[in-house]
Amino acid sequence: MNNIMDHSANGIREIIRLHTISPNETVRQAMKRLNELSGDSMTLFVATPDGEIQGSITDGDIRRSLIEGGELNDPVSLVMNPNFKYVAPGDDISNKISEARKRHIELLPVVEDGRISDFIDLRHVKTHIPVEVVLMAGGRGERLRPLTDETPKPLLPVDGKPIIDYNIEELETCGVKKIYVTVNYLADQIRSHFKDWEGSAEVECVEEPKKLGTLGSLAYVKGIKTDNIIVMNSDLLTTVDFEALYLNHIKSGADFTIAAVPYSVSVPFAIMRLKKDRVVSLEEKPTYNYFANGGVYIMKTDLIKRIPEGKYLDAPDFIMSLIKDGKNVGCFHLEGTWIDIGSPDDYRMACELMSRRR
Repeated sequence: MNNIMDHSANGIREIIRLHTISPNETVRQAMKRLNELSGDSMTLFVATPDGEIQGSITDGDIRRSLIEGGELNDPVSLVMNPNFKYVAPGDDISNKISEARKRHIELLPVVEDGRISDFIDLRHVKTHIPVEVVLMAGGRGERLRPLTDETPKPLLPVDGKPIIDYNIEELETCGVKKIYVTVNYLADQIRSHFKDWEGSAEVECVEEPKKLGTLGSLAYVKGIKTDNIIVMNSDLLTTVDFEALYLNHIKSGADFTIAAVPYSVSVPFAIMRLKKDRVVSLEEKPTYNYFANGGVYIMKTDLIKRIPEGKYLDAPDFIMSLIKDGKNVGCFHLEGTWIDIGSPDDYRMACELMSRRR
């Protein structure tokens, strides 16, 4: 399960069963139930038979009750904390998670119409950003041949783990629950890899009928339920802060935001500035600093309608069309690790980096 909660329908029902207790059950029974949760988040939520949640109960709540003269046969309704923390529809989930962390809360219930519908396990989830994600995984990886002759680039192992898995697992820690993977070259291998995926996110492979460039396959991704969507190359090894990317996008009011990577070019010669044939200045071995497209984007989902099915489309062309039409294209400065695994040297560097980290 990759140490992340199972968010399938059956998984959620089982988690709710394990972490709820009837208000008429005794403190002794609650202690037994909490003991059975050893190694898990040791919190119970008091809920009526029809599922209405009334409070939470922990070892600390029981200890305080006993110190004050409570009995083991008291109903848990006398011991529970009715002012428990939870997330409701419309809440700022990132803010609620931040508040819960300050109170050392591990398990945060999602409550709809007075009933628990899901849980956010703060031991394994950093935040909760309301986006779905598309990972582009259809390329041939020509520059990595012969490594990619029989293995699609997203499945090449980096320190024993496929490149794409690093990205998916990081997105799962950000609370992402639906990830689309667009496939073309050696698509069967990628579909097989995700057939029995056991992470917390649902992974759906979407096949592009032919080579469609870096963004053309977006036209085939159907059923997105979030207002914004993250789109990224699946062969990146990066520590991009997805929460900061999302918040920057929302705060700026951008239609499309590009994660930008600092890039410097050093010229090993003296550079002349000319006016016709006359030298007006001389700069010795200058360094020029730029921001490069990092291959990670967040965009308003409605923009996908601009992409017709079957049309080859690369990201720069799409972005330039947005700028031409007056759309707000923003920039997010990516900090930390960023390796575009496009060459044997990049691949070796990525493997060495992750091996050192381990």
